[in-house]
Amino acid sequence: MGKLSGFIDYKRALPILRPPQERVGDWNEFHQHLPESVLREQAGRCMDCGVPFCHAGGLSQPVSYGCPLNNLIPDWNDLVYKGDWQGALDQLHRTNNFPEFTGRVCPAPCEGSCVLGINDQPVTIKEIECAIVDHGFDMGWIGPRHVATRSDKSVAIIGSGPAGLACAAELNRFGHSVTVFEKEDRVGGLLMYGIPNMKLDKSIVTRRVNLLEAEGVAFVTNVEVGRNYPTERLLEEFDATVICIGSEQPRDLLVENRNAEGIHFAMNFLRENTRKLLGGGSSEHISVEGKDVVVIGGGDTGTDCVGTALRQGCRSLVQFEILPQPDGQRSNDNPWPQWPKIHRTDYGQEEAICLTGEDPRQFSVVTKKFVVDNLGHVCGVQTSEIEWGANEGVRSYLEVSGSERTWPAQLVLLAMGFTGPRKLGLVSDLGLTLTERGTLSVDEANQTSRDGIFAAGDVERGQSLVVWAIAAGRKTAVGVHEYLARGTH
Repeated sequence: MGKLSGFIDYKRALPILRPPQERVGDWNEFHQHLPESVLREQAGRCMDCGVPFCHAGGLSQPVSYGCPLNNLIPDWNDLVYKGDWQGALDQLHRTNNFPEFTGRVCPAPCEGSCVLGINDQPVTIKEIECAIVDHGFDMGWIGPRHVATRSDKSVAIIGSGPAGLACAAELNRFGHSVTVFEKEDRVGGLLMYGIPNMKLDKSIVTRRVNLLEAEGVAFVTNVEVGRNYPTERLLEEFDATVICIGSEQPRDLLVENRNAEGIHFAMNFLRENTRKLLGGGSSEHISVEGKDVVVIGGGDTGTDCVGTALRQGCRSLVQFEILPQPDGQRSNDNPWPQWPKIHRTDYGQEEAICLTGEDPRQFSVVTKKFVVDNLGHVCGVQTSEIEWGANEGVRSYLEVSGSERTWPAQLVLLAMGFTGPRKLGLVSDLGLTLTERGTLSVDEANQTSRDGIFAAGDVERGQSLVVWAIAAGRKTAVGVHEYLARGTH
């Protein structure tokens, strides 16, 4: 695979990002491809290691490792190194329906499990993956693949995020008639309205949706099953149903003055900002221009809020994380090939540092209350510093005496993750069984407690990555196909 001494001859090359001071002035994608010659060298670093953990995705509780899609990473690295880009594209599409999405937004658990990463910098797998598919589109190698034979079975997919789209693509290739219902005005779910444009340009999403439509998948927008489309009608018209509505219930922060004006869930902020960029602005648009902004939550969604707030022109910005700052290297309880839980500076924080000279993140901080002005609008956030420890084996924290502080804030964004799918509407209408975590309970084929009703993605797994959602969509499609083939419904 690749060059036998490639991992010795070539050092890891970092992806090219547009300068922070330039990219904060627009909403264009900030990542750019390395030159082809460099990409081929980077592919040559792949070691032919014999046991490629990079593509053997799984869970090492409680941390994931490798690629859940089982992408044939050493294979297409070898082909890229040899200059066979079309062959690499074919190998990539064998396991991943949408590498143009994962190549942009996936945090690359494959790289965290790269064998080379044990004692050196891992292969730049994500960058090579994205370059392969983008090159394929540029060369006109990617087009609709029409189905030769159709079955007489029909499947409804509720939700057009990565799980729904992957499931639709696979079921359509099995020959079934697939209809995807999307409650928003555009197809894509999280990909369209949950991820900012500078990370994933919406034309990239639309391009793939158009391909799926040309292949025979039907899309219906502005329809929410269980609200403006009766659930009973769904059961009457389709032979099977796949629920891919995501994990949309945001985790709230129930402290004093929570109901003050100016406190919003992060996803509402991000969704309405993208809607405005696409020319569909509404009265729900949330602007931070000229305001002091506090983002509560340190994950990817929090970072997206930071990047979006900077582009909107906030006056100041701070981001709270309740957990302590991670170390720069793996800890003893986070061994390879697990995803390395180390300190990173993502694009949003990098941009804030460039503009202000300071990292906006404050670690080990707990929010105590929201301060409200005479008009009932938030004007500050009161916090305390905390120290983490363990009480009878359970991780807990204590507040640091005298560390209370009030931060100015005319707008607060809650980005603390999600607790599961929304229960009212479709889920309650079908009477589906839930897990203790509030997700849909499914069997090995991802079928729910009700015959012929399946689930895929965050709705059954919980909040996760786009790559895991695609993997779940593909797996569920197989389960649905086998169910339809049995003809027992």
